[in-house]
Amino acid sequence: MVDGCLVENVSSGMVSLTYIYNTVSISCFSSRKDPCYTIGDMTFIEAIVLGFIQGITEFLPVSSSGHLVLANDFLGILNGGSLAFDAILHLATATAIVCYFHKDLWVLVQAVLRRLSRLPVNDRDITMALALAVGTVPAVIAGLLLEDIMATLFRNPLLVAGSLIAGSLLFVYAEWFYYNTVPQNTMTWKKGLQVGLFQCLALVPGFSRSGATIAGGMLLGLSRSEAARFGFLLAVPLLLGAGAKKLLDLISSGDVIAWGAVGAGAITAFVVGLLAIHFMISFVRRYSLWPFIWYRVFLALLVIYIFALS
Repeated sequence: MVDGCLVENVSSGMVSLTYIYNTVSISCFSSRKDPCYTIGDMTFIEAIVLGFIQGITEFLPVSSSGHLVLANDFLGILNGGSLAFDAILHLATATAIVCYFHKDLWVLVQAVLRRLSRLPVNDRDITMALALAVGTVPAVIAGLLLEDIMATLFRNPLLVAGSLIAGSLLFVYAEWFYYNTVPQNTMTWKKGLQVGLFQCLALVPGFSRSGATIAGGMLLGLSRSEAARFGFLLAVPLLLGAGAKKLLDLISSGDVIAWGAVGAGAITAFVVGLLAIHFMISFVRRYSLWPFIWYRVFLALLVIYIFALS
């Protein structure tokens, strides 16, 4: 039987994966008959599953937001509550970045303070701090302007599939360019701004923040490992800001919130995120992005295939 929420999705031309999966009776994560429940109805298992997905996909170039859209559809979380929970998970993974790169961040903070105090400072550290500052601006502006669109239109699994393929094409070009040029590995504030523009692509679920910044860095002459490191550091202000804002909005909303489940999901995202950062930094030192490219294409084709069956 199709309830009101599913009718609304079908009538708008956006058939959800939950509807398809319920139709063929293969929904395996949730036993609820009504997929339109709020963040207050979230179970520990669902929160931990989403936290695990966020933690591992935020730092691999496969798109955390895209995977959360698909996972939310599998779990039947179709309303705005899931978007707020996504932001909390991003806050957890941002904390993981701060913990993993705490020495690097402390060096940059000291460099800025020394420059403001007119003390001798390492120019390389100041350049990195400036690159991170200007690189944050494009995504902040784009996020404020496009927040409503991203929260509605682009929360559709079929569009996620298209973004997965589009991102894969960018990675293919970045790998071709990287193979045919010699990385200079010199960071400037202009390169930081350009990588920040690439980061804006990640506002579309399915593109991948880490993937866009790594590919952008490679196209600007950075090594894979340096591009990954800069991309992770560049994500800190954006993820912390967006996550903190959504958390405050959630607290002040007066909605019923399953804080135990939310906490379990956040802790899972934090721990898994730390492991994923270490893995990705080690991986890009030795290997290319091709394994992630093939994974993204496979996932996109799988989603399209499910829609075709409907």
